[in-house]
Amino acid sequence: MLSDTHKQRVEWGIVALVAMITLILLPWFNTFDKESLLHVSSFQLRVWGKYLCFAVLAMSLNLLWGYTGLLCLGQNLFFALGGYALGMHMMLMIGADPVYNSPLPDFMDFQGYAELPAHWKPFESFPFAAFAIIWVPGMLAFIFGFLAFRSRIKGVYFSILTQALTYAACLLFFRNEFTFGGNNGFTDFKTLLGADLRTAETTRTIFIASAVLMIGTYLLIGWLLKTKFGKVQQAIRDSENRVRFSGYSTTSFKLFIFTLCGIIAGLAGALYVPQVGAINPSLMRTSYGLDIVVWVAVGGRGTKYGPVIGAILVNLLQSYCNRYFAEYWMIILGALFLIVVLFMPNGIVGLPAQFRAMRDKWNKRQQSEATEPATDTP
Repeated sequence: MLSDTHKQRVEWGIVALVAMITLILLPWFNTFDKESLLHVSSFQLRVWGKYLCFAVLAMSLNLLWGYTGLLCLGQNLFFALGGYALGMHMMLMIGADPVYNSPLPDFMDFQGYAELPAHWKPFESFPFAAFAIIWVPGMLAFIFGFLAFRSRIKGVYFSILTQALTYAACLLFFRNEFTFGGNNGFTDFKTLLGADLRTAETTRTIFIASAVLMIGTYLLIGWLLKTKFGKVQQAIRDSENRVRFSGYSTTSFKLFIFTLCGIIAGLAGALYVPQVGAINPSLMRTSYGLDIVVWVAVGGRGTKYGPVIGAILVNLLQSYCNRYFAEYWMIILGALFLIVVLFMPNGIVGLPAQFRAMRDKWNKRQQSEATEPATDTP
């Protein structure tokens, strides 16, 4: 007989297998005739591709928060930086089209720039832009993490500092003289690697890339947690002082994980941008960083697939509420977070185990009442 833990693993394994098969088949539903009930439009495929990018973003925060004990309220900053890196290349490709009169992005023409700024020129090369998706968020995470962890900043102070960093970057990107489009950011992308972003084929390709990134991130996290590094990482979450007294450099472990999570978030942001068709500094707003925390908490902090479930379900709920209850969305989100904290400490993934524990407790109570000897009343 299988134990409850093994049963739970089998149940969620089946769910994960069905989800992966769906991800593989979904892009091909887009090729069906539009009159078919199985047809998935390009718009729907882009929406679900966006959700997959959010799932990767949530997994990156969960690796940092759920398995290392570091609550980062600025994970959306690395997500946005990855998107800006690819967005710069796509903006330059608009100017490279002979149909357009100016080689400069439209917002630079509006602001009176005569030539392309020096830091923009390398992004004319796609390989450089692809590498920048990795090193820009990775370097920022490394520098910030090195300064924070060397000073042994942790707990709520670390969370506040990451939120302050994100807020400062948001204000910086809003400024027009920063040469990143200011309030409007980057919009009206046309092509990526010569492929028209508006075609169904390109939409399917980017969706598949998002699915591959999500599955690859899932497998990477699963492998990492089984290694000695992953064991030490989780020990740091439970008791950092004991790990340090055991002779491990907790600063090095946390710095590596923080940098890795920044890179994963940047990759997700890069695939998010061509599917949405725009990026602006509002993606760095501090409230958005809190949204990601809610995704992880709802799905199940400290689980491999909980953040995926939480990110997709919360964003589906947001899409529905924006159509019918837009003005109440923040209240609904806050109420959802309170319900999870008070009644679902392990999130949606932990509900089966939570229900089994309640059932076992009830059965034991019934058995104890049945075995108590009856007392005679005079």
